[in-house]
Amino acid sequence: MRNRSRDSERLKNNRIMDQFSLEDKIAIVTGAGQGIGKAIALTFAKAGADLVIVDIDAVSANSTTQEIHDMGRDALALSVNACNKDQVDGMVRKTLKRFKRIDISVHNAGGGYPTKPILEMLEEDWDKSVTLNLKSAFLCCKSVGKIMAKQKRGSIVNMSSMAGFGPYPLGANYAAAKAGVKNLTENLAVELGPYNVRVNALAPGPVETPTIAEYYKEHPEMKEQRLRAIPLKRIAVPEDIANVALFLASDASGYVSGQTILINGALATFVTPELIAELGKRF
Repeated sequence: MRNRSRDSERLKNNRIMDQFSLEDKIAIVTGAGQGIGKAIALTFAKAGADLVIVDIDAVSANSTTQEIHDMGRDALALSVNACNKDQVDGMVRKTLKRFKRIDISVHNAGGGYPTKPILEMLEEDWDKSVTLNLKSAFLCCKSVGKIMAKQKRGSIVNMSSMAGFGPYPLGANYAAAKAGVKNLTENLAVELGPYNVRVNALAPGPVETPTIAEYYKEHPEMKEQRLRAIPLKRIAVPEDIANVALFLASDASGYVSGQTILINGALATFVTPELIAELGKRF
């Protein structure tokens, strides 16, 4: 009787874990050559997905693709500028030609770092950040969304940021673009909901990617400043973000749509006394 009860519990647990499986799903991940995008792609492959690895840098796209092949999953590497409509549409066409459908699309291409206060910001600084972070998400969502609407199924995951939820000193262009991604996500969730397509976003706080890790080596005081402000007392690694992406991509989040999930270790704000002091010396 006891063994039967254990077997029943084991089956129940297996069914719960099956909801996180991406077995034989087809997933596009942009910006997947390194950092967060690469971690998401590798996590999806471990969960059973076949991947389209998209990056503007062909070498890094091919490197991630090889790692996925080594794991026994299929992957297609594409060099794409996600800010270019024709290239994004080509990405979708090549995905359909190879895999026949698109189940998941993660729009991670983007980036930007605090550099200037608004009064010193150039018009090109603004345009570059909005294009890289918001326009790229719009183009990918539009091209992929049309396919998913026809399929009557799919999950889109955009990349917003904690910076889109409040002040991001010296990076208003990036913050405004990421706030735009959050709103784009909410609108698309409503417009695509009737077609059984879910749209959500991730909003990381500080993440120690390999690039940021090198920066912290040169500026250890910046890392200490971050750690003092994060209640969990550690800075996120790319896998922390990838695990939440897996949840949003999988059936485990089947009734979640229109949400932007903060992944920030309970960090309250990017505004620090040190930054306020620096801003006070600008003019």
